[in-house]
Amino acid sequence: MKKDNVSIAQPEPDDDDLRRNFLPTSFGKQSTKANVEAQLNQSKRTASDLKAEEATSKASDHDSNRDDDDEVKDEDESESEEDEEEEEEFPTSHEIVLKTHERAVTTATLDPSGSRLVTGSTDCTIKLHDFASMTPTTLRAFRSVDPTAVKSSAASETHPVHHVEFNPLSAGHLLVVSATPQAKILDRDGETITEFVKGDMYLRDMHNTKGHVSEITTGTWHPVDRNICVTAGTDSTLRIWDVNNKRSQKEVIVHKSRVPGSGGRSRMTAVKWASPLQVGNSVLVATALDGSLVMWSGNGPFTRPAAEIREAHVRDTWTGGLDISSDGRLVVTRGGDDTIKTWDTRKFKHPITTISHPSTSNQYPTSNIRFSPTSSSILTGSATGHLHILNPATLAPEHITPITSHGSPLITVLWHPKINQIITGAADSSTHILYSPTLSTRGVTQILTKAPKRRHIDDDPSLTTDTTPLGLSGDSIVNPTGAGGGRRHPHHHHPATGLTASGRSRDPRRPMVPAQTPFAKTQPDEKHIRKNIPLSSMRDEDPREALLKYAELAEKDPMFTRAWRETQPKTIFAELSEEEEEEEEEGQPEQKKVRR
Repeated sequence: MKKDNVSIAQPEPDDDDLRRNFLPTSFGKQSTKANVEAQLNQSKRTASDLKAEEATSKASDHDSNRDDDDEVKDEDESESEEDEEEEEEFPTSHEIVLKTHERAVTTATLDPSGSRLVTGSTDCTIKLHDFASMTPTTLRAFRSVDPTAVKSSAASETHPVHHVEFNPLSAGHLLVVSATPQAKILDRDGETITEFVKGDMYLRDMHNTKGHVSEITTGTWHPVDRNICVTAGTDSTLRIWDVNNKRSQKEVIVHKSRVPGSGGRSRMTAVKWASPLQVGNSVLVATALDGSLVMWSGNGPFTRPAAEIREAHVRDTWTGGLDISSDGRLVVTRGGDDTIKTWDTRKFKHPITTISHPSTSNQYPTSNIRFSPTSSSILTGSATGHLHILNPATLAPEHITPITSHGSPLITVLWHPKINQIITGAADSSTHILYSPTLSTRGVTQILTKAPKRRHIDDDPSLTTDTTPLGLSGDSIVNPTGAGGGRRHPHHHHPATGLTASGRSRDPRRPMVPAQTPFAKTQPDEKHIRKNIPLSSMRDEDPREALLKYAELAEKDPMFTRAWRETQPKTIFAELSEEEEEEEEEGQPEQKKVRR
């Protein structure tokens, strides 16, 4: 039996069904969900942690020690397992890059909670970042502050920022040190709280000055007292300040250099104030340009140092890296002589360990070195853009990872103890925040838990059209009352917007536009002006004619000379002779005789 092909007729879709596919399924605000795993994978670092040279050198060492090939393979496998454990030990598996500066990032700090990041740069600004308000697509600073700007004008001076540091005991105080003799205390939002006074530069004895007389290089906070901080300057002094008294410092520590020809002065390059976590006295350590390393008792007196090493580093090299361990027993310095040294505060004479490490302080004086929160590791950058994590006992590299893509020098490093994240600042104006999803908490990790912000089409200037050249802009409408047409600046809609108290423009790129008088804006009725504005007609009168109108009245009825009017003598004029009258009529006066 032959089977016929049977086709089942299906109903055609209705127009309403096709239209329903484009309609929303629900009303109200649609909440977008964040794909956390995808965003974490996107921020994962793909670069190798160890340099190829070190890996090959280690392999060659093991080949020389092991003759059997099987033992070499087993050793390599154990090394790979150790490397994986090290990757988990340090929070460097993921990173987020912030590009909010225009020049090299010289300093960075986090508040004690780890929620607000402040960075300083050679572009003379500090940027304030809030992790709670960031999303994966909006990695930007919420405020930019110029700490040295006095007034917004083209002639104002700006200076690079050397050091910023949050108060570890008070999150509302931020110490800002720029290339000026005056340090500032700002709040969390960048507003100035205190600006310390400048000293008299004409005084020879630095003990008699009330503040620094030359540029400040760095500063730090007291480890126990929230109101005390210390600054180091190029005037060979350390000055201890109380934030509640900005008119004079609390203590002055004068460093006397022993270098011949220096006049007993040397620039102070770094300072650190630390207190041990256990029972013990705090110590204050500083370095100078003459190569000396000086230590004082943190509680005073500061008249004489407790210990001093004159040739800790090579003379006339900038030692910008200095830090003290959490127990207060170990000091690490990174000098401009391409060395890193560790010192024992109990035997403060000779270095414990010394290694060679290329320095970048000749170009970037704020190149620092830091202990980890537990003092089990030492962090520092390199001239090639790598992050070096060293062992404090031997200064051997435990972990080396590249940070910058083009080999720009790594200037500043910081390991925050609470959120367990590493912040680095590089010379290519980028700030890298390293973290681990398993080891780090909060900080930048809360950014990746948010959904990317949906951008409107008008946010992209390449997809919008400027209607001003087409004559469709509302600013191009001509006002018939004489207020002026054409495209106006957006600040012009209000007379007080964009101007200072003296009437000058807040934007230094725009010239000062004089304020317009009421008569320049409009031309009101003349009759109304003459009737309601007193003496308004005097603008069109001749002052000489206005005074001569009262000449006859002043002669007949004088107001001020009426008392001696009758006794006033009459003016007697000289009588002319006949010859003088004839000469006047002819217009040729007699020539005066020359006196001999």
